[in-house]
Amino acid sequence: MIYTQYPLRRARPAFLMLPFTLAARAFRPARPGRLTDGTIETFQLARTIIGIAATIWMIYAYPMQQSMSSFAKDKLAEIFISTGVLIVAGPLALVLFVAAARAPGRAVYVRRLSGPMAGFAALFASVLTLFLLLQNSDGARLAPQFGPFQIVFLLVALAAVLFAVPFGLASAVLCVHHVFRTGDVHEILPPLLSPVLVWVMFGFQLAGGSPVAAPQAVQLLFLVGPPLSVTLLSMWEIRRLRTRFGVTLLGALHRDRRPTH
Repeated sequence: MIYTQYPLRRARPAFLMLPFTLAARAFRPARPGRLTDGTIETFQLARTIIGIAATIWMIYAYPMQQSMSSFAKDKLAEIFISTGVLIVAGPLALVLFVAAARAPGRAVYVRRLSGPMAGFAALFASVLTLFLLLQNSDGARLAPQFGPFQIVFLLVALAAVLFAVPFGLASAVLCVHHVFRTGDVHEILPPLLSPVLVWVMFGFQLAGGSPVAAPQAVQLLFLVGPPLSVTLLSMWEIRRLRTRFGVTLLGALHRDRRPTH
């Protein structure tokens, strides 16, 4: 009895984590032989942790100018806006990068586009599923068309929504964090695209105002700090790729004689 119940207890949390696990597989760069640097990843993680800790401190240190639910909705909206920017900027940057590359690099990069395309397809599928099933209760309207199988359809639709919601949220976060898997095409692309994304978000945040009643100096610090820190980190990452691994943009485009990865 104990032997048969133990796998079930372990399978339950694994099943609940399935949307997040699949989202991680869809958006984490996974090209074999991709150049990785533990120091760069450590600094990126540290910047993220510091940013989260600073945001939490600001919320508790100063009175909120809006409800916590409104603040959470705004942060969620920022994630989706970032994802929307990447959906436009990511493919455009990839097209320009591949078009600017010389042979034989161009053919190699075209083959590597499967990673970003898989991420885009996964994100599009989750958004489309939620739109079709939740928009004006279209899922409930479609159910009667299945006749005696409408109960089955409703159960499948409910399961699809329960899967698509956490998958879509996790996909949006990971899409931004991994810069739409552009690292699968070349390692130089994520640090080039990250500053573009954060400064676009800076424009949205500048128009939206501060969520807390903090002094002007604190508001300015929290407004300019994130894009400035990401830009500086990206510049350092580009320099480290050049000095430690010999990776440059011109080399990636096969327009100089330096080794590429």
